[in-house]
Amino acid sequence: MSLRETLLAERDDAAQRVRGLERELASALEAAAEGTADDEHDPEGSTTAFERAQVAAVLDQVRRRLVALDDALARVDEPGFGRCEGCGREIAPERLAARPWATTCVECAARR
Repeated sequence: MSLRETLLAERDDAAQRVRGLERELASALEAAAEGTADDEHDPEGSTTAFERAQVAAVLDQVRRRLVALDDALARVDEPGFGRCEGCGREIAPERLAARPWATTCVECAARR
């Protein structure tokens, strides 16, 4: 599979995940607005407000990944794609296989 195909597959997965999380969050917010969400909870468990916040945080993270994937797809055919924006060296193929949207090498990412 080419890097472009990998990016497209990752983008499709992220887009599907965003849609699912948006539905989940909308449903939880609707239930809260209707007053049907019972925030009484087991002292050992989490509140529905906490669970909504978790879904919102994951949704934000996946949306940011989607933006990074779109950016990588826009740059994938340009000269210099796969070079670290920090030090200019080539990003290891293993890193690009794991994170095809990566813009930095492992060393520069560790310094951030």
